[in-house]
Amino acid sequence: MKFARHTRNEVEVNLTPLIDVVFLLLIFFMVSTTFTKDTQLSIDLPEASGAPGTLAERTLEISITRSGEFAINEVALINNQLKTLINALQKVSEGDNTLPLIITADSATPHQSVVTAMDAAGQLGFSHLSITTKNFREQN
Repeated sequence: MKFARHTRNEVEVNLTPLIDVVFLLLIFFMVSTTFTKDTQLSIDLPEASGAPGTLAERTLEISITRSGEFAINEVALINNQLKTLINALQKVSEGDNTLPLIITADSATPHQSVVTAMDAAGQLGFSHLSITTKNFREQN
């Protein structure tokens, strides 16, 4: 008896689709990974000294109500324009821009009014500026 021999075909594994899938997974993980960089804000904290601080003899205070009306040292201004505020600050400070300036605004004051007060102080060259909040009662 003569048996027919079957020729075996070599089994090949095509690696190209496997490599494609691996590269696609690599690209997916590279794109979907978030790289976080911790940012830090450096703050120079004041240091306490043994000597008590001295209070300024004169200070200027710009008060801003909820409706955006200005007052300098509790004296109301006639309007809310920048020029009026600059003129009043210059008159009250007598040209001395080294005086400490405090901007006190109501918690509901529009930001534009506070920016206007800061702009007036900056145009006159005030360098000692503090910003505080206070609840003003509207007078009827």
